[in-house]
Amino acid sequence: MSRSVETLLRVRYAETDQMGVVYYSNYLVWMEIGRTDFCLHSGFRYRDMESEDGVMIAVAEARCRYHRPARYDDRILVRTSLASLKRRMLTFAYDIRNADTGEQLATGSTVHVALGVDGSRRSIPPRQFDLLATRAGAPSE
Repeated sequence: MSRSVETLLRVRYAETDQMGVVYYSNYLVWMEIGRTDFCLHSGFRYRDMESEDGVMIAVAEARCRYHRPARYDDRILVRTSLASLKRRMLTFAYDIRNADTGEQLATGSTVHVALGVDGSRRSIPPRQFDLLATRAGAPSE
């Protein structure tokens, strides 16, 4: 099983600024799409973990390094992997490229903490934790 998940997107006009360049915050949206796809490919839907287990993974930190601009109608490849997995915290890593040229557009990461609906710290439910660990093929605690 692949350790990363690839998501293919196309830049929409609404995601660009007046110069036709993708506005910087859209890369964070693409990362969110990538991690949602990562969960789905791991064997569960993120929204089910929220509704059935009452656990959310809140963003505690986000980082994005921009290398080259993406432009309107470019095909974008978001490669998402799990860099770290602990019972109450996980880190995703992202590699964002132009799908046609292979040029690296951005790299980044997001750190998440597991929270209950009341905002208290929780553990990632065992089923989802095991599915994430299996998908990542990475050491976990």
